[in-house]
This record gives sequence, structure tokens and C-alpha cells, in this order.
Amino acid sequence: MAGLISADEIFEQVHNAAAAATGLDDKPMQIDYPALKEKIRAALGDRKVALCHINKFLPEGYEDQGRFNLVLLTAGNVVFDMVIGDSYFRYDVVSVGQLDKVQLIDAMWDNKEKRREEPFLSLRLMHAEEVHLLLALEDDERKSLIAFASAVTAVRNSEQ
Repeated sequence: MAGLISADEIFEQVHNAAAAATGLDDKPMQIDYPALKEKIRAALGDRKVALCHINKFLPEGYEDQGRFNLVLLTAGNVVFDMVIGDSYFRYDVVSVGQLDKVQLIDAMWDNKEKRREEPFLSLRLMHAEEVHLLLALEDDERKSLIAFASAVTAVRNSEQ
């Protein structure tokens, strides 16, 4: 895994993603950024993050929880799934070793807005009743998702 990312660097990525998560017809996000920075610091503690994937759109099932989410993989192979909204912050934590199933889906979806089918890539990290989703709807997002899938797979299913 490449360079490690601190909680403050994750916050900077979240700050940028929050601005991008607001569409032209949407009310701008009303986030207390200093409070959010402290929440991210408290969640991660002194853990260093190896990989970060930010979903530009909330996966199905997350709609009532926020505007976007991010999934982190720490250097110690712990997954954090953080959901962020105007006045909402929650995170789930699971060790890669606790995952029951890792599923990669490369398929097409019906984009009703553009009236055409478009490719998507989805990584599902499943444990018990929980599913943590990473989505890539554009080519530039695929690299991040594939890196995440490779890292998780290497830990869970090493060839040695």
C-alpha cells in the first residue's frame, strides 16, 4: 500500500467531497466542518488510512442517512464506512478478517436521466446483516475501487 493518510488528510478529502455532493438544484450542505473534523479524528484515533474511496452518490439503502459516504481501509486492515450528511455522521467498523463475503460486480445500470445504459463497478463487503458498498460510476473512480478490492482480497485470501 502506498503512502498512509492521516485523519486530518481524510477530513480534507471529505470537505472537498461535501462540496461536490451538492447538485445545482440542491441546497448546499450545512455541515459544521470543525465538528466533523473532530468526529473523524475521534473515529480514527491514531490509525493511519491506507486507502480511501468516496462514493459520489449514496448507495441504495443509505438514502435517509446522509448525502455521501466514504469507505476507508486502515493500515491495520480495518474497514470504516462513514456516512455524512447535513447534520448526520455515522460510521461502521469491521476488521477485514470478519468479512463474510467480498463481491465485485461489473455491470450496466439504466440511467433514466440520460436515457441510456451506463457501466458501473460495485464492491460489496459483507458481514452478518451489514453490507458496505463502494461504487464507481465513472472510469476515474474504478482505479480506487479496484485498489480497494485488491487490498481486501490480499488480506482475506492470501496465496501463501
